Amino acid sequence: MIGFLVWQIGKSNQAMMERPLGVDFALTDDTGQPITEEAFREKPTALFFGFTRCPEVCPTTLYELNGWLHQVDPDGDKIDAYWVSIDPDRDTPEMMRDYLSNVTDRVVGISGDPDKVRAMAKGFGIYFKKVPLDPDEPDGDYTMDHTASVFLLNNGGQLVGSIAYGEDPDIAVQKLENLIKE
Repeated sequence: MIGFLVWQIGKSNQAMMERPLGVDFALTDDTGQPITEEAFREKPTALFFGFTRCPEVCPTTLYELNGWLHQVDPDGDKIDAYWVSIDPDRDTPEMMRDYLSNVTDRVVGISGDPDKVRAMAKGFGIYFKKVPLDPDEPDGDYTMDHTASVFLLNNGGQLVGSIAYGEDPDIAVQKLENLIKE
């Protein structure tokens, strides 16, 4: 029985890896241009979800990802990278562009209508939750808890791996190199 369950789980994981990740969406990139899920199927893609007021995880990940991208693809023509806001109530495309320009020249921001952004993030299985800074003022200022991994999609939009927050930089670079070779 245990052997059958292991086989079934492996079969389910394989099926998940063989289909494009996420859901159809129509949002806006950080230049104000429309963007859909088709962008994730043009080239191998690194995909991260975060928010501009993130105190540590997002700026660290974006900074590291920028360096890794420059290392594995100096000309910027082999892999795309996107950062989707999980706080679209505050993160406009313009705000994301300004934020990203301070950290990276290789990552495109995505935001848009809050309901559409939340639906897109849920479709990718992203955990995100608004957390009030003062529990006594639930409608006051807040931060966001969220998934902190970078998803790696092949040029068909299929999930082929991830880079965990705090992953060894050499392993992260190797994963991106493998993604480009795929």
